[in-house]
Amino acid sequence: MQKLLSLKIEELRRLIGNTRSASFLLAVSGGMDSMCMADLFLNEVGAESFAVAHCNFHLRGEESDGDEALVKAWADANGVRMHRVDFDTATYAGEHGVSIEMAARDLRYGWFEQLCDEFGYNVVAVAHNANDNAETLILNLLRGTGLRGLSGMSMISGIPNAGTSGCADRQSQGMVAKPYLIRPILECTRKMIEGYAFVHKVP
Repeated sequence: MQKLLSLKIEELRRLIGNTRSASFLLAVSGGMDSMCMADLFLNEVGAESFAVAHCNFHLRGEESDGDEALVKAWADANGVRMHRVDFDTATYAGEHGVSIEMAARDLRYGWFEQLCDEFGYNVVAVAHNANDNAETLILNLLRGTGLRGLSGMSMISGIPNAGTSGCADRQSQGMVAKPYLIRPILECTRKMIEGYAFVHKVP
């Protein structure tokens, strides 16, 4: 997995021009996938080259607070900058007439873009894996999305529904919008991630 992440950062070097100019913001929920991704980045680029962003959607009571505490403890222990935010996800979903899942998606990606604008991050990393991609592909086929849906999720794209800093215009022209959204462990299966977490003692 470390070698795979190195390859993805090489892809970013070609895309951005130089990895030294890449400032990463990692979406870390506290789940196994995102915690492994954070550990991989810590080993690959060092704590000073990225920050973690944690959303507390307050949907699972004490478990949600426990996830936040885990991410904070990891960030503090490794000298990684952490951003956190609280969302009233259920209220947002009701007010906008969307599902809880869609509400959480809109809230987190909107916040990620705000952080990029405020702190200068130009790459947002999320921890979708190969199993997630397979599920997305199946859902796309069931929904009849056509040939576009056959590709599943992209390794590198723009932030979904990005509307500031010219992102929407760039995406409408078929261009990858900045800040970039990357899925660095998209080719890793759940079993690979579980194995990495066990070997490296990822909390």
